[in-house]
Amino acid sequence: MGNTSSMLTQYDIEEVQQHCNKAFSQQEIVSLYERFCQLDRNGGGFVSAEEFLSVPEFAVNPLSQRLLRMVDGLNFKEFVAFLSAFSPRATLLQKIEYGNGKVTFNDMLDVLHDLTGQFISESQRKQVLTQVLDEAGYTKESLLVLSDFVKILGSSGLKMEVEVPVD
Repeated sequence: MGNTSSMLTQYDIEEVQQHCNKAFSQQEIVSLYERFCQLDRNGGGFVSAEEFLSVPEFAVNPLSQRLLRMVDGLNFKEFVAFLSAFSPRATLLQKIEYGNGKVTFNDMLDVLHDLTGQFISESQRKQVLTQVLDEAGYTKESLLVLSDFVKILGSSGLKMEVEVPVD
C-alpha cells in the first residue's frame, strides 16, 4: 500500500476501512485509491499540499489554506482518514477529533473570517462569536476542548456535513 503503483488487496481495503471508522464503503475506498494515485504525481506514495490543490473542490474551499497545513505528505491511509472527516457518515465526534483537540477564540475567529471573507466586518464576527460562546456558557478567554466544542455546536444547531466526491 505504500507504493501507489501496486493494487489494493482485500486486506488493504479492510484495513483502511477500519482506519477511517467505516466512513467509506469498499468500492469508495477503491475509488479513493485511484484518485490518490492520480494526485501522487511522482509515485512516491504520498500526496503533497500542492498536489491537493489540483482538486478543484479543495482549491476553492475557503478553508483550503488552513487545511493544507494538515494534509502535506499524507500516505493513502492518512489521505482516507483525512477525507473521512468530511463524510456525511462520520459522526460529529469523528469530524472534530481530526483537529488538535483545543480551540481558542482566535482560532474560531480565524475560521469565521475564512468562511465569511469581506461579507461581514471583524467587529461583527467578534460579536457573533462572543454571543454564540456566551449562549453556551463560555467566554472569549475559554480554551475549548472537544467536549466544549461539541456542546457549542449542539446548542447552536450547526451541522458539520460536507459531501466528499470519490470519483
